[in-house]
Amino acid sequence: MEIQENIINKVASSGLISLNLEEFYPKGERIIYDIKDNLFHGLMLREKDFREFIKTYDWSVFKDKNVAIICSADAIVPTWAYMLLANRMKPYANEIVFGDLNTLEAILFSKALAKIDPIIYANERVVVKGCGDIDIPVSAYVEITNLLTPVVKSIMFGEPCSTVPVYKRKD
Repeated sequence: MEIQENIINKVASSGLISLNLEEFYPKGERIIYDIKDNLFHGLMLREKDFREFIKTYDWSVFKDKNVAIICSADAIVPTWAYMLLANRMKPYANEIVFGDLNTLEAILFSKALAKIDPIIYANERVVVKGCGDIDIPVSAYVEITNLLTPVVKSIMFGEPCSTVPVYKRKD
């Protein structure tokens, strides 16, 4: 007598939608532009010298890059200097932000997630994948939670086979 066992994949039949934030990872190299290299004696920015630099620099080196502009020196840097840098980089760079690489990453994800139509997740049970090959900023998890909470039945964090409940709509 042959005994046949049917293996049931409970995760597949659970009706959960898995959302992997890695799929929204913005492309392009991330780099820092440190304005300290433009400072006079590492202390302050001289307008005449800086404007000459702005005119002569090859800005095409920023083509298709995501740029975080910082000043790592304790120096006097007028706001317009950052504006000039952004203006010159803009025709080439994908994204330009003031801040460090963490700020850049948060802004890149924020813009990518803003393109999601939350209605496609309406009344669904969503699992936001929790680990992977790409380091996803915490801000992206907060952003997706804010985006989905008004429309979904529930949000969980982790993997479909092992989740942490985050939100459940009260019906």
